[in-house]
Amino acid sequence: MTLINNPSAFNTLLAVMAVLSVFVFAALYLVDAGYGKFYNPKWGPTLDNHRGWFLMEIPVFAGMLVLWWFSERRTDPVRLVFLALFELHYFHRSFIFPQRLRGHSRMPWSIVVMGALFNTLNALIQGGWIFYVSPADRYPVSWLRSVPFLAGTALFLAGMYINIESDNIIRNLRKPGDTAHYLPRGGMFRYVTSANYFGEWLEWVGFAVLTWSRAGAVFALWTFANLGPRAAHIHGLYRREFPGELDSRKVKRILPFIY
Repeated sequence: MTLINNPSAFNTLLAVMAVLSVFVFAALYLVDAGYGKFYNPKWGPTLDNHRGWFLMEIPVFAGMLVLWWFSERRTDPVRLVFLALFELHYFHRSFIFPQRLRGHSRMPWSIVVMGALFNTLNALIQGGWIFYVSPADRYPVSWLRSVPFLAGTALFLAGMYINIESDNIIRNLRKPGDTAHYLPRGGMFRYVTSANYFGEWLEWVGFAVLTWSRAGAVFALWTFANLGPRAAHIHGLYRREFPGELDSRKVKRILPFIY
């Protein structure tokens, strides 16, 4: 707990994470993370993807609750709202999303472990800022009426809606027994080929705004560093699979009209 009780050490961690995100962004352009569309047995032993997603996401859900429980600020109303929004996302990712996956594809343990480690670190960063490092008077009740909170919450909820809607579109591309590949359509897929990733990134941009924190900004940066390259690989895959259907001039990778 020394790290999250020491603002100087905490800020150093944020700076290191911001720099590392640039290297991760570049590295993931060179390597396809071996799960989902890009599953590769070279990534090592595997497990069922339902269990894999649960084990990868549950550490951040549980870790945030632990940090909240042991904080002297656990009854602070604004920080409780932050906690509720954060946990709303990870409750869905830990308990609902894995159960709604169709089929039982395989996920490498290596991906699960790396994802779980990063998620644990993210819980430490977000929970550390909200419940320990931020000044005690940083978030008065009036913060709930502030422009950053209202705008950020709107972005967060819009992103969550886009993420869930896009996952539903992908999930329903195939009928039972069908193994063909289809180009996702509708929703934000009219503008990007990885609409689910755009929604998730928008959520964490919203969280950074509603908390108005460097910790939130670093997580939004890491989200893009992780999802941006994968979205580029997916865009390339769709261009190869659906050369006559995907208008890559209009349908971008992850950021509508931009990238």
